[in-house]
Amino acid sequence: MNEQNSPEHVVLLDEQHRPTGTALKSQVHTEDTPLHLAFSCHVLNRDGEVLVTRRALEKRTWPGVWTNSFCGHPGPGESFEAAIARRARQELGLSIHGITEVLPEFRYRATDASGIVENEFCPVYVARAEAEPRPAASEVAEYAWLAPAQLVSAVENAPFAFSPWLAEQIAEAPLREALG
Repeated sequence: MNEQNSPEHVVLLDEQHRPTGTALKSQVHTEDTPLHLAFSCHVLNRDGEVLVTRRALEKRTWPGVWTNSFCGHPGPGESFEAAIARRARQELGLSIHGITEVLPEFRYRATDASGIVENEFCPVYVARAEAEPRPAASEVAEYAWLAPAQLVSAVENAPFAFSPWLAEQIAEAPLREALG
């Protein structure tokens, strides 16, 4: 099946982060979103800058908000590395390498202004790219490369302009160290 046309499923989890089933991604994000498996990835370029993206305005949750490079959900039986590479291609048109897990136990719950809840066990990764992104317009409104210290400062000084998961992630020492 073509990965662009097949419906995407997420892995549902119990409170110990054990799989309990699956659900269609299109139906899982509601006002009562069950805990499910996800990932976040921060992409670095050759110059050590980190890619931040602004969510497309038509996104259902947090439209127009700046966030980490990209996020996604591993499908049932899909490894994190395969899911990260897949989403980098789909969302950013990027081939990435050096995928490294930096926050293996990250979990967050946040409610968008629309009332939609994100409730994810979401390990955080850092990867590298050699090319400029060619983002999908349905996913990304714009992007920027920032020095890691610039990103930390921006999130600390204007957290309302960033996704709640990015604000929580950037506060974690292991991520700051991995970004440089």
